[in-house]
Amino acid sequence: MSEVSTSNLRNGFCIYIETICQGAVPLVSDGEDQYVVFDSESAAQKEIADNQIARLLQFLDGERGFEDAITVEEYIVPVTVHPDGVITDADGNCFGPRVC
Repeated sequence: MSEVSTSNLRNGFCIYIETICQGAVPLVSDGEDQYVVFDSESAAQKEIADNQIARLLQFLDGERGFEDAITVEEYIVPVTVHPDGVITDADGNCFGPRVC
């Protein structure tokens, strides 16, 4: 990646999940093929909690199994967003903008 002024960078948080083929990857997208970067760790935590509540309600409605409903695989990673939309993390992983 070329030199980029730090004033053009934005820090944030992504929700990641471990995959078998790709390893750790961002999970949440905006529906427009862009990964969602949360401004605060708290905002990302609330997104995970909201999804957990939905899974638990699906269990209570008989739409999902118990183990599936209580398992939380998502976790939060601090990231840097570059002007071109590329997201990098402390492990040197680069993601996005997404292309389907």
